[in-house]
Amino acid sequence: MITVKNVSHAFRIGKKGKEKKIDVLKDIDFKVNDGEIVSIVGKSGSGKSTFLHMLASFMKPDRGEIHVNGVEIASFNEVKSAKFRLENFGFIFQNFQLMPGLNTFENIELPLKLQGMDQAKRKEKVERMMKEIGLDHVADHYPNELSGGQQQRVSIARALITDPPIILADEPTGSLDSETEQDVLLLIQTLNRKRGISFVMITHDDEVARIADRVYTMHDGYLTEGAAQYAI
Repeated sequence: MITVKNVSHAFRIGKKGKEKKIDVLKDIDFKVNDGEIVSIVGKSGSGKSTFLHMLASFMKPDRGEIHVNGVEIASFNEVKSAKFRLENFGFIFQNFQLMPGLNTFENIELPLKLQGMDQAKRKEKVERMMKEIGLDHVADHYPNELSGGQQQRVSIARALITDPPIILADEPTGSLDSETEQDVLLLIQTLNRKRGISFVMITHDDEVARIADRVYTMHDGYLTEGAAQYAI
């Protein structure tokens, strides 16, 4: 599903010729199997988000390989990366990243429009998804009319609507209260079991990490399998 080999990356700051190199990712090996939930825990600034961006091909590593479904993606140009993301990944964000001018139906529908699916098929698929996720009663509501939990459900439905094999989640419950967090985590587990979708989640939250099949810890740019006391 996902195999990462010897990935390293550094940021460079300062004027050209006087640049300072800051190592962010250091010789990372990582694997996600079909149908797994994998959590990556670590303190802010440890490199978690940078690594997630690498997996999604938003950023390119300085060195190493990233294979997704047997395809090496680290060498893709922007056009190939965008097409690959649309076909293989769904994304869940801490701050939901819904389009404020679109209602629930339209936000969920957006990836299908980007794929070029015809209107009748989009309508059928979105309506089926809203019913499955429990959003059919707020189909015409705009993001500012929804609770935090409802907005995250819209975000999850949008991530799922293209039937991606992999969901990448960045602090998926970070903006939710504890009760709503449990609802969202249960939904993620249900979707994982029902659809066989692989989830890669970065988190500071023990509750989120606990639902994973495996946990990795990011610390000072190094990624190791297993949880650690200093991680969260």
